[in-house]
Parts: sequence; structure tokens; C-alpha cells
Amino acid sequence: MDASAAGGPHGPGRERWIDEAAGPIVRPYAMTRGRTVPTGEPLDIVAIIVATGRAHADPTRLSREQRRMLAVCRRPHTIADLASELELPLGVIRVLAGDLLEQGLLGVQQWEPPTAQVVDQNLLRRVLDELRAL
Repeated sequence: MDASAAGGPHGPGRERWIDEAAGPIVRPYAMTRGRTVPTGEPLDIVAIIVATGRAHADPTRLSREQRRMLAVCRRPHTIADLASELELPLGVIRVLAGDLLEQGLLGVQQWEPPTAQVVDQNLLRRVLDELRAL
């Protein structure tokens, strides 16, 4: 079957397709409107972001990728996990997340290491003694 019989290089909705399994071609710079740097503070790959639950004044102004990001971020995700889950480059995730943070639709959760616990010195001595006995 030739390309013209299969609908040519265009898929449903006139989106350009590489082949039937590949899906539409969308360049990363098109998703970010040519931006490569997020607005605001740079987001670390382990930054944990979560949807705030605020409604956007005009949801139709959000890109498809931003709507997907908000849906996924109903539960906290790191920037790296989002890139994997949404199958988008890390730079694109950072730019889109930066936009959503600026609009108050996403928030950054601060990770705090566990607080130092008081260590029982006697327990440590007993462990050390047992290790020496081996």
C-alpha cells in the first residue's frame, strides 16, 4: 500500500505523522514557544511539584501538555518523574512547569531530610562489641 492510499504523510486532523505507530511530530520548541529557560527560579530535577487545585481563569489557554501535567501532578512528582511519565524532554517540562508555577496552578513542595534522632550510645557500643566478637 503506498503513502497516498494510506492517507499520505498526514494522520487524522491533518497532523504530520512519521508512520502509523509514531504519532504526530511536535518539536519541543513548539511546546515552549521557543523558550529554553523557565520563568522564575530554575527547577532542579528532583524538585517535587504538585497541583494547587486552583482553577485556571481560561483553561483553553493551557496547552495539552500543561493540562496533562496538571492531571499527573494531582499527586506530587519530581521534575524527572514528570519528564518520564509524560515522555517529554526535561527542558520542556521545566519551561511548562515554570509557567504553571507562575500562574499558581502548581506549587513546589520542599523536601526536608529526616530530623536527626538521638542515638543511644549504649546500643552503638553493644553493636560494636558484637562486631568485634565476630
